[in-house]
Amino acid sequence: MITALRKNEKMAGPRCSSRLRLMAFIAVSFSLFTSGTSTAQVPLLMWSQDGLPQLASPAAGHITSKEQLTAYLASVFGSRPHTVLLFLQDKLSKDDFTVFGGVFGNKQDSAFQNLEAALQSSSSSVTLPALEWSDSSAVLTLLQEKLGVSPVLVDADTLSHLTLNTSASNLLLINLPYCTGLDKKSCKEVLHDNDEIIGKVLSTMKDKNVPYTAIYTGLLPSRVILDTSESSQAAGRSLLQTAAPTINPPITFNNESGTPCILLWAKNLNVSLSRTTETVDLAAQTPRLTGSVCNDSNSLLVLNYPNFTLSFAMSQRKYPVSGRNWFTLDRVELLNGGLNASFRSRHIYAPAEYSYHCQSVSNFRDPLLELSSISLNTSEWRLNFVDFQIQGFSLATGNFSYASDCAGFFTPGIWMGLLTSLLMLYIFVYGLHMIMQLNTMDRFDDPKGPSISVPQSE
Repeated sequence: MITALRKNEKMAGPRCSSRLRLMAFIAVSFSLFTSGTSTAQVPLLMWSQDGLPQLASPAAGHITSKEQLTAYLASVFGSRPHTVLLFLQDKLSKDDFTVFGGVFGNKQDSAFQNLEAALQSSSSSVTLPALEWSDSSAVLTLLQEKLGVSPVLVDADTLSHLTLNTSASNLLLINLPYCTGLDKKSCKEVLHDNDEIIGKVLSTMKDKNVPYTAIYTGLLPSRVILDTSESSQAAGRSLLQTAAPTINPPITFNNESGTPCILLWAKNLNVSLSRTTETVDLAAQTPRLTGSVCNDSNSLLVLNYPNFTLSFAMSQRKYPVSGRNWFTLDRVELLNGGLNASFRSRHIYAPAEYSYHCQSVSNFRDPLLELSSISLNTSEWRLNFVDFQIQGFSLATGNFSYASDCAGFFTPGIWMGLLTSLLMLYIFVYGLHMIMQLNTMDRFDDPKGPSISVPQSE
């Protein structure tokens, strides 16, 4: 890859600037290596001050598999300690470089100026235009295995105050956002801000005089290409035909006898730690359930993720008023970087033989979770479960029981309809009552006979 980069620089000619040559190579490589493929991919850029093993240039259309990346990382990170900077963007695809890289226009329009400068100034760099994407934690998990350390979540501001031990390996994780709308201008602004963060982090590492290896990739492809091979298509007409959505299984914890005793499912989980926001797909990552326990009266589910730990404490007891057992979610605890935040639940309960379901469980915006221990470091922490369902007792099978939903029967729409109907019914009854009170006259004025005289009293 490095040899190919030098050949492209020679072919560019003296009139083309080095910055433009570099981004042109990246964009052309991405467009050549990923054209005609139908598998979701993310690009990966790696550069180092210590030098990287040479990687043969892949053939056009080649997609780097997870096994190939694992073998290459094993050759990069040997037995000696390494400091790795992982710039993990929420979404990234090769189109982001071709559209926002300023390759065919003015180099000042590029949204990756600091990234280009870092690739130019490094002793060696490697570009993987099409890395096979399987799940959002693949690259982070591989780095953890090769380095043997857990990642430390940092940003450009906290890195300057962080002391790094160069005698041991360090894995520094810098999360970068991605645009959510379809406006190209907003996407370019977000990528430009991310590039400024990359430049600030690299400048801090230069001031600390710590050698490092940097990796820039994405959690998800920003443009996912669905696999529509002929083998997966059904024969015949497909007018108005839609594929059934894939439903991921819930997180299951089994007791000592191997029987499921706790089930948890959520579409996704948004975790906000001060200025850093991370979105985790609970189905895409498999957490370690170390520390989870369950019995007839109490259940504790502990989810150990690479960056944080979540625990759900539940209990059940019999309420004499209702004459039945109810279970409650007592608290939710979030542990990150030695800091602990405990959230107590509000109205999260259900009959012991039921499960609990709610479309949104959060500690803000109609909160069902309240921060019980408020401190300066955890006061801005936020949790938001989307399409949340949990059950910690009375699991006869591996499936959820009937769900007790947090949404009441009398929603605002139902109340508006009832009140409107009652108002219309009142008007109708009042009008009918007025009509029935009308009385006809017992005598009528006959023009042929004497007229009716009405005596007037003074």
